Amino acid sequence: MMNQLQRIFSARRLSPTFIPPSCFLHRRPLSTSDTHASSAALHQKMKTPEDGASSKSPSTPSKTSSLNEHELAKFSAIADTWWHSEGPFKPLHLMNPTRLAFIRSTLCRHFSKDPNSARPFEGLRLIDVGCGGGLLSEPLARMGATVTGIDAVDKNVKIARLHADMDPVTSTIEYHCTTAEKLVDEGKTFDAVLALEVIEHVANPAEFCKSLSALTIPNGATILSTINRSMRAYASAIVAAEYILHWLPKGTHQWSSFLTPEELTMILHRASIDVKEMAGFVYNPITGRWLLSDDISVNFIAYGTKRNDLGDI
Repeated sequence: MMNQLQRIFSARRLSPTFIPPSCFLHRRPLSTSDTHASSAALHQKMKTPEDGASSKSPSTPSKTSSLNEHELAKFSAIADTWWHSEGPFKPLHLMNPTRLAFIRSTLCRHFSKDPNSARPFEGLRLIDVGCGGGLLSEPLARMGATVTGIDAVDKNVKIARLHADMDPVTSTIEYHCTTAEKLVDEGKTFDAVLALEVIEHVANPAEFCKSLSALTIPNGATILSTINRSMRAYASAIVAAEYILHWLPKGTHQWSSFLTPEELTMILHRASIDVKEMAGFVYNPITGRWLLSDDISVNFIAYGTKRNDLGDI
């Protein structure tokens, strides 16, 4: 597994055919020596009722729901504010251009698309898992993708659908109040599966990643973003963002629910997804912008590809 991680972290790069602004070019390989410090915590997080069933494929429909009812209630309470750029979701509005820069670069490289095209995702079927009010789904649709957005909170889906219907381009997005597990049971698959700022809110990250893998076609792409379980993340993403700056409602995040980059990589590997690239998000308080960086100590995003084997269940 250490050799696998070394290959993953040494492969972090941007597409040579797409040169974004210089502020987007920071990258560094992750040190795999850090994996030993988190291995004990990872073992506990990755335990699931199915761990003893070695014959089970990660694509097998999961009967264990990853839903966290407490988290669903929190987001339902603020669903009406998704498109308020100065509201509780202000950080996501500010981060969205940077998230999209990473998604555009990695997916264009993966699917051999022209990153300079206005609609580079033409012909691709993408799903936005945990779509919320559609902040990510809409720009993906404008880039030409056939987009499905799902969320377990009905109010989120209604808000997303209402907002998308205001533009003929985004009105083509298919929104559903459902879960990844249910779509797996229905046999749905997509070229690329995205779950941004979602995994830290689910009850069972391992089962959730199995569902994301099952929704991804063989050799397809999977992209996740989340928050590192580090003391710096606790200070900035919880203490500062929720209690000092009031960017987010208090209680939005639980530090114990965060995953380290190494833990996420290994959980995805067990679900037949190999992480190929990882980057961090850093906030510049002077410009008020988020930038891609090699600093993954707080917010980070990972791109992986779906293997054809059965994983390490």
